[in-house]
Amino acid sequence: MNILKFGGTSVGSAAGIRALISILREQDQQPYPVVVLSAMSGVTNLLQTMAEKANLGEDYSAELKAIEDKHFDVIRTLLPAAAQNPVYTRLKIYLNELEDILGSVSLLKELSAQTRDLILSYGERCSVLMISHIAKLEFPDAIGVDGSELIKTDSHFGQAKVDMPLTEILIRDYYQANEGKLLIVTGFISSNPEGRTTTLGRGGSDYTAAIWGSALGASRIEIWTDVNGMLTADPRMVEKAFSLPELSYTEAMELSYFGAKVIYPPTMIPAFLKRIPIVIKNSFEPSFEGTYIRHDVQSSSLPIKGISSIDEISVLNLSGSGMVGKAGFSGRLFSLLSREQINVILITQSSSEHSITFAVNPADALKALAIISKEFELELEAKKLEYPQVENGLSVLAIVGENMKRTPGMSGKLFHALGRNGVNVRAIAQGSSEYNISVILSKTDLSKAVNAVHDAFFADRKKTLHVFCLGTGNIGQTLFRQLLVQGPLLAVNNDLEVKVMGISNSRMMYLSPQGIDLAQWPQELEQFAEPADLKEFVARMKAMNLPNCVFVDNTASANPVNYYQQILESSISLVTCNKIGNSAEYEQYAAFKDAARKHGVDFMYETNVGAGLPIIRTLKDLMMSGDNIFSIEAILSGTISYIFNNYKDQVLFHEVVKEAQDKGYTEPDPRDDLNGKDFMRKMLILARDAGYPLEAEDVQIESMLPPACLAAASVPEFYQELEKNAAYFEGLKEEAAAAGKVLRYIGKLEDGKVVIGLQMVDDSHPFYMLSGSDNIISFTTDRYKDRPLVIKGPGAGAEVTAAGVFADIINTGKQ
Repeated sequence: MNILKFGGTSVGSAAGIRALISILREQDQQPYPVVVLSAMSGVTNLLQTMAEKANLGEDYSAELKAIEDKHFDVIRTLLPAAAQNPVYTRLKIYLNELEDILGSVSLLKELSAQTRDLILSYGERCSVLMISHIAKLEFPDAIGVDGSELIKTDSHFGQAKVDMPLTEILIRDYYQANEGKLLIVTGFISSNPEGRTTTLGRGGSDYTAAIWGSALGASRIEIWTDVNGMLTADPRMVEKAFSLPELSYTEAMELSYFGAKVIYPPTMIPAFLKRIPIVIKNSFEPSFEGTYIRHDVQSSSLPIKGISSIDEISVLNLSGSGMVGKAGFSGRLFSLLSREQINVILITQSSSEHSITFAVNPADALKALAIISKEFELELEAKKLEYPQVENGLSVLAIVGENMKRTPGMSGKLFHALGRNGVNVRAIAQGSSEYNISVILSKTDLSKAVNAVHDAFFADRKKTLHVFCLGTGNIGQTLFRQLLVQGPLLAVNNDLEVKVMGISNSRMMYLSPQGIDLAQWPQELEQFAEPADLKEFVARMKAMNLPNCVFVDNTASANPVNYYQQILESSISLVTCNKIGNSAEYEQYAAFKDAARKHGVDFMYETNVGAGLPIIRTLKDLMMSGDNIFSIEAILSGTISYIFNNYKDQVLFHEVVKEAQDKGYTEPDPRDDLNGKDFMRKMLILARDAGYPLEAEDVQIESMLPPACLAAASVPEFYQELEKNAAYFEGLKEEAAAAGKVLRYIGKLEDGKVVIGLQMVDDSHPFYMLSGSDNIISFTTDRYKDRPLVIKGPGAGAEVTAAGVFADIINTGKQ
């Protein structure tokens, strides 16, 4: 025989009740299950509101009418006309009784805990009355049962304690007297020895089901709700939360205690004592197996079973020298709170015994503060204790699982996930059982924290990077295309999902809480865009407070650089192909590095030097592995590389420059490339990454152009000057050829100095055979002394630059 409990959503509508009847039809007919019902969804809240309004002398007729309509609509829908009147009549009697009680509360301006329990009991009474009559259409033996007559408790109204021996006798006797009948029982409500209605507290209908299951030795207890069992996290916060096939009683109790609302913690105690399995099922998807809670769970590969949270708590901190070495101080404090029925959610104490921090329900915070101030008045006046402080707006996050026990690194993984996402932990508690680690954090960070921790512990469910992109030019567009094409492979091979949440260019911007479809981002940007405002874009990115955020700068503008510092300080990783930030003042470069390190995020700029070539990463790896850098030589301008690689034979210098411009290798004014300033920025970044605090003026640039060429008033005049100086360039070419060498414009870092200039190199030099517009760089180090480490390839172009940005984004995900 099974116990079936149906929650408020399962009985909250005609569709839900049809599903309930269908589930009963599928059960074995004999013996019938015992069915425990909650009030219709929303009714208990309406009753609570009515009680409060009556106490204040306010009108509550609208809520009373809403309860009546809710029940009467279901009766009209599910019962034939001939069967409706008896149910209407009995429901009307209940509602009249309720109105009389509320009238008394309004008249007396007094709402006692006993009266509140009586008012709240009408939700379950009405639900059982209505559904038992509906069930009779298919199950003639169905009868409604007032559970308050059988579950006996003390007189602690609001959360009564059950007298289990007496209750089990009454339930067994009643069940035997009604053998062969389908019992439909009110959940939540009970009565004291004098027969006055009490309630079993939040989730009391679950508790009712467990009590009946324990009394009758049920095969299992089924809790029917509106979700697919217990999930790894609240699906309203974590889209990737998934159902758990089974949990131990301990794991389920820990998750439930810390906010998992699928099941009420005391529910499991009677089941645990009798080893009765509990199954969490979905009324609206009955074919789903659900989650089994039992003592003999199978071993699991999951590091934890779930992440639970309490949305809102208050924290009190009591500190002072009067606590140190004071035997019985904690007992005195918590006995005081217990006497006043204040539930302590979490406790942590410093090892010095100088302070105790504990969390309570916000509704109890001021009461706790008042009684502590009164109890410890002498100590407070003598300055042996500081006056206690209350902090509000906090939440608790807990990770739970039996696999945590004696598994190294669980705490580290938790705190790394929180720290990397800028979530400040205010207090920590871990029980000696090691089934639970709980942290207190700001309520505003809760959603981000739960998602970040879920990604950290359930990596096979794919980690999500939330990306915000500046720039929709060639590089930006190419990056979006690469992300779209590569997305499925990232999910399969890297367990990673890149979700673009915001796009901005110089004209317009668009941020979407659901993410932007990269298959049609131009259309979405046009349709939903607002005028571009970088300050607002950054502010809204921060306000979205998402985990694993990456800001991507695909522009060449100085404006975004002004926001780098605050982005990094907001625990958001930054990827940029924009060289301006790293090649300006050294102080700024160092500040970005320090901010990234301090806040545990990434500052990635591989594409600042050599586009997609792994130059920055190689330098970093060499230095991190302890290698000594003797020198770095490089050609880091595709334009200059092309010009000197093709300046040979009978071709004149101005002709090859014009050819490079015609092919799109140069800026509109070729001097912007040939003056070496862009090359200088790249060498400066390399020097800084190699550990030298250089400024731009420390870099020595030897111009390859005569002064008259640089001073020309226009581009046509520049070409005229180049042609006039043809003999100068021809002389250089002939001198190199005579020596068996070629001309190369090379930057060199050695002994902390950077020099960029025109050189002649022979065939023993790694740059001798360079061709096309490739970049090349060689590292001469302790390990690569005789044969330098050389990296060569395209150093410009949308495809390779976007690929480098893409790689940087993915590398932030690996962290």
